[in-house]
Formats: sequence, structure tokens, C-alpha cells
Amino acid sequence: MVSIFSELENSIQGDSNKTPVPGGAVHPLTRYIMNYLKYVGEYRDTLEQVFREHQMIERADSATGSDFDCQNPQAGQSNHHTSSNKLSPFETHMIKVMDLLDSNLEGKSRLYKDTSLSSIFMMNNGRYILQKIKGSPEINSLMGDQWYRKRSSDLRQYHKNYQRETWGKLLQCLNHEGLNVNGKVNKPILKERFKSFNALFDEIHKTQSSWVISDDQLQSELRVSISNMVIPAYRSFLGRFSQTFTPGRQTEKYVKYQPEEIETDIDELFDGNATPWGRKKL
Repeated sequence: MVSIFSELENSIQGDSNKTPVPGGAVHPLTRYIMNYLKYVGEYRDTLEQVFREHQMIERADSATGSDFDCQNPQAGQSNHHTSSNKLSPFETHMIKVMDLLDSNLEGKSRLYKDTSLSSIFMMNNGRYILQKIKGSPEINSLMGDQWYRKRSSDLRQYHKNYQRETWGKLLQCLNHEGLNVNGKVNKPILKERFKSFNALFDEIHKTQSSWVISDDQLQSELRVSISNMVIPAYRSFLGRFSQTFTPGRQTEKYVKYQPEEIETDIDELFDGNATPWGRKKL
């Protein structure tokens, strides 16, 4: 059993696949490891005993100078988890597996050229891990509330990073700075602001409709937070400046979207089934 765990740890460390998962979806390694640990958790009491006995054998052999070596996976480790004497040998192994998986996923997130997609990837995998932990009472109690809160906090930070990188840039197009000159609206600059907003939103919709968020709750949370961030700002900008344009063709040329259309397009993000034009398949 100890050897099997050692092989599991080595397999995580040795997984150096350089091909990013399309759409930032949950990585197969994450699914494999978390399902593995879920089943392991069902035999926690037995495994606690196995690892304790193995530790006693190792200590006895060490004291007698035996050459017997079962590859103590904690040798030389300085991880903050392992410094605690309160952790059993089995708990130490489980936490090490989780730490190795976290490190591996962070490395894989850097394979994406788009930093927003990196954040989506980490959110997807982080949510999947938390759901699996939450669904296993044995593993949940082993990892503890502090670990769970830390991972939940990490997820919120990835969420903030994503919003800043994608939607923060879009909202810069709605900046009022430089639009009023001597009490009048600078029409050429206003036209450029609307053109920039339209082009960037089109690109975001086209790109991110093909991204994947398989967890329904996470998908809904992201869409709602994006709408709350973008719609009020766009509605305010539209209400203040759209009347500057001549009604008819000029308005249609620059005011491409109504707020309701923006909201509809946001609800198409993260489905992973966009057409080449960025529109959802029927």
C-alpha cells in the first residue's frame, strides 16, 4: 500500500504533458486523482493502521541499521503540512498528494497564453477538487476546515483575476475621460469608444463561448457576476451618450448592442459549443 501511494505521488510529479486542455476544462489528471482519493477515503481506518505499522517498521529498521527501505515519501520535505506532529502518516501522505496536484495544476495553467483562460482552468479544477472533497466525509474531515477555506479563497482570487483581465479591459472602453470638451461631447472620441467596446465584446464573446465550465453552479455564478459588472456600466454609458448620435443609421452604426443583448450574449459564455462566428449552436 505504501508503495502504491509512492507510485501515485511519482505519477503526479511525472505528468509533464505540455498540451493544455481545450477550453480550460477539468484536467484528466484531476479527475483521476480525486476519484482515486475518494475510494481511498472509504478505507481510511484500515490505511491509517497500515501506514502507522509501516512507520514503526521503518523506525525499527533505522534503529538497527537495516538496509530495508520502503521509500519514505516525506524524507527531505519541508512542506508546511508535514511539520506538524499531529498528522498521522496516512494524513501526511494524503496532504502531500493534494499539494503535488496543486503544484502540477499551477504549472499546467501556465501553458495557456491567455491569462483569463488560465484563471478559468484553475477555477474549473479547483471547484472540481472542492466538490469531491465535500462529497467524501472521510477526506473532508482529513483535510480540515482550514484547508477548505484556503482553497475556497484561492478560487475567489482566480475569479477576481479573470474579471479584471477580461471585463476590466472592456469597461475601460466606457471611460468618460476626455469625452467632454468645453461642455460638449467630443463626438470622434465617443465614436472610437463605442467602436472599441463593440470590437472587444465581439472578440470576448467569440472566444469565451468556446471555453468550458462544466459545473453548473460555477457557470451561473460567473455569468451573474459578469452581468452585474458590465450591464449597469454599459446602460449608464448608453443613456448618457447615445443621444449624441443622429437617430437612424449613425446610431445603429455605433450603438451595436442594447443592454439586453449584452446580457443574452453573456449567458452564452462557457458552453464550449460556439460556432466559428462565436454564436451559440442551435
